[in-house]
Amino acid sequence: MSKWKLSHISAGLTAVTVGYSSSVVIIIDVARKAGASDDMVVSWLFALGLGMGITCILFSWLSKLPVVTAWSTPGAAFLLTSIGDYRLSEAIGAFVICAFLSLVTAQSRSLLKQISRIPPAISSALLAGILLPICLAIFSDVNEAPYLVALFIAAYLVGSRLFPRYLMLLLLVLSVGISLLMDSSHSIVSIPSDSSMLLPEMASGSSFLLSSGFTLPTPVWVTPSFSFSAAIGLALPLFLITTLSQNLPGIAIHHAHGYMPDHKPILSGIAIVQALLAPFGGFTFNLAAITAALCMGEQADSEKSQRYRAAIAAGVVYLFMGLLASVVVALFVSMPSIIIHLLAGLALLATLQGALARAMEVEHHRAPAMLTMLCTASGFSLFSMTSAVWGLGLGLLLLYIQKTPEHRR
Repeated sequence: MSKWKLSHISAGLTAVTVGYSSSVVIIIDVARKAGASDDMVVSWLFALGLGMGITCILFSWLSKLPVVTAWSTPGAAFLLTSIGDYRLSEAIGAFVICAFLSLVTAQSRSLLKQISRIPPAISSALLAGILLPICLAIFSDVNEAPYLVALFIAAYLVGSRLFPRYLMLLLLVLSVGISLLMDSSHSIVSIPSDSSMLLPEMASGSSFLLSSGFTLPTPVWVTPSFSFSAAIGLALPLFLITTLSQNLPGIAIHHAHGYMPDHKPILSGIAIVQALLAPFGGFTFNLAAITAALCMGEQADSEKSQRYRAAIAAGVVYLFMGLLASVVVALFVSMPSIIIHLLAGLALLATLQGALARAMEVEHHRAPAMLTMLCTASGFSLFSMTSAVWGLGLGLLLLYIQKTPEHRR
C-alpha cells in the first residue's frame, strides 16, 4: 500500500505558494474596490481558501486523480478594472450568476464545445486587453519613486534568470518587507494620493501587524442583488474569461498528463461551491492550469497513480491559508498603492506575454484580435456593458466580416 511522501506535500505546497504569491494582492484590491470592509476582505480570502481546499480534497479523493482548483486570476484582473462601477451587493449577485452559468455549461457538453470554438486569438486578446492596464501600471509611479520601481524591475530580471520558479515568492517577500519598513512619517517613498483607500484599522502598516494577534476569520454574508447591468457587465465576462482561460486549459492539462477524468461532475461541483460561497466573497472557482501541472509531474511522485495525493496536500494548504486570512490581509492591506501596482503588474507580465503571443499567432486573426485587445484595454462602459464585452463582440464581428467564402463552413 502506497504511503504519503514528502514530495506530495512539497508539490502541493509549491502549487499553493505560486498561486497565492502571484495574485493574492489582486484579490484584496478587488475586494477593496468593490467596497468591502476589512472584515469582508478577510471573509473573501477565507471563502476562497475554503472553497479551493474542499474541491481539491474532495474531487482528488473521489477520483483518485490530481484535481487542483484555483481562483481565476484573469477573472480577478478583469474585476479589478470593472467592479468599482457596481454596488457590492450587485457584484455578489454577479458572482452567483457566473456560478449558475458555469453549472449550466458543465451540464451541457455541447455548450462547452461551442464556447471552446471561440478562436484562441480572440480569447487571448481579450485576456491581454484586461491585463495590459495592470501591467502598464508598473511604470505609472516612476516619477514618484524611481528607485523603488528600479529595485522591483531589477529583482524581476535577476529572479527570472536565476530562480524563475520562485520569482513571485521573491517579489512577494520584497513587497511585504518594504511595506513593513515604511512608516507614515518616515516613508521610503512618497505614497500616492490614493493611499487613503487603506482600510482604517490597517492603514498604519507595521504598527498594525505588531499590535494585532492571530484571529480566526469570520464569514461575512452579503445578500446578493441582481441587475441586468451587473449580469451583462460583470457576470458574463467573468464566466467567459474563467471558462476560456482557466477551465478549458485545466482540462487540457489533465489530458496532457494522461489523466481522463469525467469533468462534468467536477465542473458542476465547483460551480455549486461557488454559488454557495459567493455571498461570502468566493467570486470564482475553477480548474487550475499552471499550478495544477506542479501536482501532475514527476516531481510530485514517480508513480502516476499516487499523484492525486499532491492535489489533496494542496487542498489542505488552501484550508490552512483560509484560516490565516486575517494575517494575509493584514500584510497586504497595509501596502501602499505603488507596491500593489508593481507586484500585480510584474506577477501578470508572463501571462500578458503569453496572451499577446497567442493573439498574434494566426495572421488572419491579428486585426480582430488587436481590435478586441484595444477595446478591452480602454476600460469604458456603454449601455451597461463593460469594454471586455464590447471587445469580444467587436473582435468576433470583424473576424466574421473578414472571412472569405472559402473559409466559411
